[in-house]
Amino acid sequence: MREVETRTGAGQVVVIGGGIAGLAAAHRLVERGARVTVLEASDRVGGKLLPGEIAGARVDFGAESMLARRPEAVALAREVGLADRLQPPATASASLWTRGALRPMPKGHVMGVPGTATALSGVLSEEGLRRIERDADLPRTEVGEDVAVGAYVAERLGREVVDRLVEPLLGGVYAGDAYRISMRSAVPQLFQAARTHDSLTEAVREIQAKAAAAQQTGPVFMGIEGGVGRLPLAVAESVRKLGGEIVTGAPVTQVRREPSGRWRIVAGDRVLHADAVVVAVPAPAAAGLLRAEAPAAAAELSAIEYASMALVTLAYRRGETALPEGSGFLVPPVEGRTIKASTFASQKWGWIADENPDLVVLRTSVGRYAETEILQRADADLVDVSRHDLKAATGLDATPVETRVTRWDDGLPQYPVGHHARVTRIREHIAGLPGLAVCGAQYDGVGIPACIASAYAAVDRIHGDLRAVEDLTAHPVQSLHGGAGE
Repeated sequence: MREVETRTGAGQVVVIGGGIAGLAAAHRLVERGARVTVLEASDRVGGKLLPGEIAGARVDFGAESMLARRPEAVALAREVGLADRLQPPATASASLWTRGALRPMPKGHVMGVPGTATALSGVLSEEGLRRIERDADLPRTEVGEDVAVGAYVAERLGREVVDRLVEPLLGGVYAGDAYRISMRSAVPQLFQAARTHDSLTEAVREIQAKAAAAQQTGPVFMGIEGGVGRLPLAVAESVRKLGGEIVTGAPVTQVRREPSGRWRIVAGDRVLHADAVVVAVPAPAAAGLLRAEAPAAAAELSAIEYASMALVTLAYRRGETALPEGSGFLVPPVEGRTIKASTFASQKWGWIADENPDLVVLRTSVGRYAETEILQRADADLVDVSRHDLKAATGLDATPVETRVTRWDDGLPQYPVGHHARVTRIREHIAGLPGLAVCGAQYDGVGIPACIASAYAAVDRIHGDLRAVEDLTAHPVQSLHGGAGE
């Protein structure tokens, strides 16, 4: 084992993890003058952001869009030279495959929770619509310190709202179960409104009124020409140009604090010494690294569960393909279908259609929390079930020219009731360790802007500024669904 001191001294920081959170932290650090080494266990950077090609078309095999109503992701893309590559979706109209047909995604709701019964007309049954109207007459439902989104909404508005709309929307973000997911962490604006209103629909209308008064303009979501997966590559290139070091194939096995207060990091036969460490890896890996110095934080991290899912990308000849209009569709689990969503990528992203006029690319997602059987099937089986459901939903019966299955095992952290309190405890446990910070999707939001905000807060903590961490802890970043298929 060799000791590496080539990049030590005041302001030396090691970032563990080369996903978008780790890269964003590294970028902010080098901009502030730190000497930074990023250690990534795999052979590439980017984590869940993965660009690639199918039948010659550039596509994403991971996340494909980012929330533009928060500044972090779009601003970072501009900082690293992607300003002229930013593109909003060509269409934002999605559908629900429910009650035997593709139905337009309703407007006038907050993550599936309507402000009025009429907002869900056409999606819910007449009985379901009448149940929503009872909300105004029901006694107040206390939310306490936290409550499951599904349980609370079902009590106020009926299960049909949850099963037909809240579930597919939340499932598209977390691959989770709405009846387990924390309202405080996953839909924080709704949680805060529910604490001060007797009626849930009234709370939603207030949220909508505030949004209208804010007069936010521009697209809600943004993509990048060539794929969102280009973002981490551009950030990594910028980090290197600014003097940072990025090492792939370097799994970290030990993080220890030295008597001097500095940190000792072991990665293979390489030992680094640093003034600070940013741990930007998923919860299980973070737990292993922190067990020696912060055992209580490690125990909390070990309790965070993850969901696995797979994306099936299919390319067709345009002359053999006719799809409904729009960006794709979501599928409520109550429908009993295998796929959970489909994105019509060539229709959603103008650059895919422009670059590949003779090709149609779409993708489906399969698998959610606790759904293990489907993900044990072979790739060919996942393609077959996707084609079966696509034919039933859209009539598409052509043979694809190429397919690709991308598996994200333990890819999405779950935010059950009590998640906010767990994150608070994790940060309390590491508060006594100067020079140590954590960031990533398991803390304050799973979307790209949330991960970047988490990274920036971690950098601020290393520099002694706790305001951003405290703000994120108090106000988690809501991760919205981008129409279909994220």
